[in-house]
Amino acid sequence: MNATTQSEVQKVVSAEEWQLRVDLAACYRLVAMHGWSDLIFTHISARIPGPEHHFLINPYGLMFDEITASSLVKVDQDCNKLIDSPYPVNPAGFVIHSAIHAVREDVQCVLHTHTKAGVAVSAQKGGVLPISQQSTFVLASLAYHGYEGVAIRDDEKARLQADLGHANFFMLRNHGLLTCGKTIADAFLSMYTFENTCQIQIAAQAGGGELTQVDPRIVEGVGQALKVQTGGLGGAFVWPSLIRKLDRVDPSYKD
Repeated sequence: MNATTQSEVQKVVSAEEWQLRVDLAACYRLVAMHGWSDLIFTHISARIPGPEHHFLINPYGLMFDEITASSLVKVDQDCNKLIDSPYPVNPAGFVIHSAIHAVREDVQCVLHTHTKAGVAVSAQKGGVLPISQQSTFVLASLAYHGYEGVAIRDDEKARLQADLGHANFFMLRNHGLLTCGKTIADAFLSMYTFENTCQIQIAAQAGGGELTQVDPRIVEGVGQALKVQTGGLGGAFVWPSLIRKLDRVDPSYKD
């Protein structure tokens, strides 16, 4: 199917898919705005509702702040294009994402970053330490996966799936951070918390003093605290304000 411009793409997709495209493009722009991008590398994927296991992913070669709703590429589970696009896709980069989407029906969005703070903490033997309020939210649903080199081999998928389990925060050792969300907004808010957790940990360790750790019982009860903090809405509580900010700066992500 040929569709390359906003009007052409919007004509051939459902209203639900178009809104998903707008939200995912916004997420790419917000990741760039917050300084979490790594040139053209890493990905944010979103599953299109329905039984087909179709996904949206970034056009490989574009900076995150260039991505628009119409430029996102629609692919199947094997990263084959489903709508013709002038942009290439990166099947190797989709290995981690496709592995997670294949076994987590509850996950719409997978967001992966290579930030300095995230990679730094992922390289620490102790991983995420319970030393901040932010860390308690992460520790309540955190899993780890050992580094196996650049994630381009399909045989790693089973190990990724087993290590992730039902967690929504995933630390890829010596590699970076990953969050899973029932919505794009949830995945973004989780990454905001995950990234801040790592930045705080690196800053605290740089001080050189002994660190005070949070009582484990507080971590156990953090789920209810998060619901109260977001009015039970999760990422949807903050997403409208993020969209308003993005619209003030550059609304071209909607194109």
